[in-house]
Amino acid sequence: MAGIMSSVDQRTQLAGHNRMELLLFRFEGRQRYGINVFKVREVIPAPELSYVPHAHPASLGIAYVRGHTLSVLDLSYATGNGAITKEEGNYIIVTEYNRQVQGFLVGGVDRIVNINWQDVLPPPSGGSAGSYLTAVARYDGQMIQIVDVEKVLAEVQCAGGADPEVTEGGGVDHAEGSEAYKVLVVDDSAVARGQIKRTLEEIGVRVVTKNNGREALEQLRTWKDQDPSGLDDLLMVVSDIEMPVLDGYTLTRSIRQDPGLAGVHVLLHSSLSGVFNTEMVRRVGADEFLAKFHSRELAERVGARLAERGG
Repeated sequence: MAGIMSSVDQRTQLAGHNRMELLLFRFEGRQRYGINVFKVREVIPAPELSYVPHAHPASLGIAYVRGHTLSVLDLSYATGNGAITKEEGNYIIVTEYNRQVQGFLVGGVDRIVNINWQDVLPPPSGGSAGSYLTAVARYDGQMIQIVDVEKVLAEVQCAGGADPEVTEGGGVDHAEGSEAYKVLVVDDSAVARGQIKRTLEEIGVRVVTKNNGREALEQLRTWKDQDPSGLDDLLMVVSDIEMPVLDGYTLTRSIRQDPGLAGVHVLLHSSLSGVFNTEMVRRVGADEFLAKFHSRELAERVGARLAERGG
């Protein structure tokens, strides 16, 4: 299994071409799930865990990995699929995103697959089937479910009394003149959209949200064609990177290639903090990058833009 992650550093070439690679895994059944390889530090056989009293029910305890402690969650239980009960053959997927290192127990790890974001679709609406999914994709004759890990962690952290600076608005200040501007927020995670929206509304700007890059690009082109220009009051675009249909890299590149949109300010706001390729940000033409999610830092970036625009 160590070899499966050996070429992660070479995979940044997929970024900007609307492609990604998923690490596929299972719980205890046949259903395959996926997580973006960029979020994965390593995959290890499940070690012995130290129990933590009064923890969230999904928390299995703490593992000691290479001299460091690692909190481990049962990802199956956390997504409403029931706890993993088998005792052998389990793995820990060690991830780094949202500025945290987190371990997720899974029943087995399959392979890494290369998928075009155009083949990744939003989860079904309504009911509970898609409540812990950011997207679905068909591969090898089977539907792959891409887990909304941000929602999982937000629920666990809130239940454990997490710092509201991370999970909520964080008490940011209203900015004078901010009502004159709008911000386009693009993210496939409902949790992330809600966090960002609350923060920006506290500043006072108007917020328009979209679920993926294609929807955002269509909105920008609609505003561009309005007379007077619907872009005049657009302060900036705050976009996730990994999204179905059209990812944040490709959205940024499309904005820069459109003469009517080329001047739009783009902040890429992603949970891919640990392995993020800063060269790719420059290459696709984004103005800045911010790792998720600290409301105060996001508010400071938006405040700086307001100052530039005279807000």
